[in-house]
Amino acid sequence: MERAAEDRLAPLPRTPGAHNANSLSDPPAGTDDPTDTGHPPTHADRSPSTTNGTPAGATEPTSTTDPTSTTDPTPGTDIPAAPPPAQDEDAPPMDDAAPEAGPASGAQAPRWRAVARGARRRLAALVRRPYWEAPNSSYVLRRWPGLTALWCATLFFWLSLTPSLVPRPWPLQGVIGGITAAMGYAIGGLAEWLIRLALAPLLRRYGRLLPGGRHLRPSRRPRPSQRWRARAWLAYYALSTVLTIAALSLSADAQRELRRLQGMPAALTWHSLMIALLALGIFGVLVALGRAVRLGTRALIRVLGRFVPRPLAIGAGLLVSATVVVFGTRDVVFDRGVIDVAAHLAEQTDKSTKDGITRPRSSLVSGSTASLVHWDDLGYEGRNFTGSSLSADQIASVTGKGARQPVRVYVGQESAPTFRARARLAVRELERTGAFDRDVLAVAGTTGRGWVNSTDAEPLEYIHHGNTAIVAVQYSYLPSWASFLVDKEQAGRATRALVEAVRARWLEIPAAERPKLVVFGESLGAYGIEAAFDGPDDLLAKVDGAVLAGTPNFSPIRRELTAHRDPGSPVWRPEYDEGRHFRFAQWPRKDLARPGPESAWGTPRVVYLQNASDAIVWWSPELALHRPCWLREPLGPDITGAVNWFPLVTFWQTTVDMAVSYGVDAPHGHRYGNGSVEAWAAVAPSEGWTDADTERLRRFMDQREAPY
Repeated sequence: MERAAEDRLAPLPRTPGAHNANSLSDPPAGTDDPTDTGHPPTHADRSPSTTNGTPAGATEPTSTTDPTSTTDPTPGTDIPAAPPPAQDEDAPPMDDAAPEAGPASGAQAPRWRAVARGARRRLAALVRRPYWEAPNSSYVLRRWPGLTALWCATLFFWLSLTPSLVPRPWPLQGVIGGITAAMGYAIGGLAEWLIRLALAPLLRRYGRLLPGGRHLRPSRRPRPSQRWRARAWLAYYALSTVLTIAALSLSADAQRELRRLQGMPAALTWHSLMIALLALGIFGVLVALGRAVRLGTRALIRVLGRFVPRPLAIGAGLLVSATVVVFGTRDVVFDRGVIDVAAHLAEQTDKSTKDGITRPRSSLVSGSTASLVHWDDLGYEGRNFTGSSLSADQIASVTGKGARQPVRVYVGQESAPTFRARARLAVRELERTGAFDRDVLAVAGTTGRGWVNSTDAEPLEYIHHGNTAIVAVQYSYLPSWASFLVDKEQAGRATRALVEAVRARWLEIPAAERPKLVVFGESLGAYGIEAAFDGPDDLLAKVDGAVLAGTPNFSPIRRELTAHRDPGSPVWRPEYDEGRHFRFAQWPRKDLARPGPESAWGTPRVVYLQNASDAIVWWSPELALHRPCWLREPLGPDITGAVNWFPLVTFWQTTVDMAVSYGVDAPHGHRYGNGSVEAWAAVAPSEGWTDADTERLRRFMDQREAPY
């Protein structure tokens, strides 16, 4: 028994010339070629000169001795000594060959050496393949990003770091970077697919002439060797890291320059690492969502392919997927998600009242006990407007002259069901308060939930010593951004109904006894005023003056004035008809004097307060594909020369600029401050009003705290 056990443990004899199945020179049967990129092995991958390790044409030697036999070999036969079994260099020495371990023997390597060797092996493996290869093409979500698409995404991220109209906080920069990088990834992925589709026949035929091309496989998707792919990925990792750090540093410098131009402190909190991480997170989520849609589309096509021909299944699957994505995003996520939540919050706000605002006691103000409009029906912004109405004493303390209590009429959304019904109610309220007997009657355009800017209304009341009447209506309780996205046309319809009703009643008064009829508005309210008229000439024919601030890009009259501006005038400060009736200003005291004494400024007068850095003035879907005029030389006075236009990127930058355009000081961004003081003094001054009065009022407005 002992002899038999020794025979079983003894190394097997080797026959000269026999092939060693465990030789390290050839991989075991069934293993892949180390250069394989995930495709299953084919006969073409094997060398034609060998079969099972034996040279072609040679006869494998045979042995009469059964290698599995436990009997002794024939006496006198020379048997070569079997080599010792191969041992991994990292494995500990065998017990029967190693001396006793001890502190002085040094037989066992320190633990840190083993860790270092393991780290070196992992690093070497990472260098050999710095990417993960999916087992097959069915992997959609768990798939390494394409190198071309990733380069394009990185390039778009760098472009998103360029400055735009107003300084951006770092969290919004991260959002812009992530969204823009996802767009770049989609574009790069599509471009890579199209290039592969177009060049696949050429690569299959001539690909071996390229660097590393000898490893190209004659498959449907020829791919370079693992060595060249590894080099390309390592180059991307190195270059993208260095260039991203440089781009973030340059971006911080550009933001500081922009802050200096717009009168903000040069200090800037620009967390470069957080920007990169936030952008990477948003990019990953968006790419994952896109891949999930692709995976669902592929599954749908596979199911449809069981019942209809494959081309029809592909077309139907793509159509169904696109429909679900577009309408699901718009109707479910946006309309029933974002907008419904915003509407619910706005509705609750509309029922509240700002702290410090109380119901007016004067019968000359809507919402009082004598008013035709109930206080509770005015809405949040309506109660702010009427509850903060100036008194005669307040006006006299500023102007130094006798004053009257101004009239403020406001009709809320709950006061009447339709635009025309609210307009008729507003006219009756104007008649009740004696508004048509005042020196000036002003129609105010309101923003989404009915906001009237107090810095636009109060200067008119101060300039005319309270002998004024202002009327406005509410058409929505949504915030301006939601009103713009859902139905901005409501602002135009509501304001047109109000202007027509007020003007019809105004025309019944003898011409010599009529008050001056003026209009004003800011942002979406300015658009509503413009939409109430059929063009510049119609505006001049129907009113005695207008002050419009921050008019959105889609406003019809402003677009016409800009498109037909005098040659040589920039788009951000256009001159129309030599400034005879329309003038644009960012710094009114200086800009309203343009174009100079050779041009007479007649009446009626219309002033546009327009900042060159106001994103709301310049935002348009056309920014995605067309370079805008406002980025051509000469640039606006508060825009950095580093700003540039890039397809899609500038569109998203300007979109975010709209959200942060209130974070700067006037006159920059969408902040116009008290520019309406000079504007009203130029458009509708009272008798005897002087430049000194304007300066005194301006100082007061700069110091006073807005009531709401």
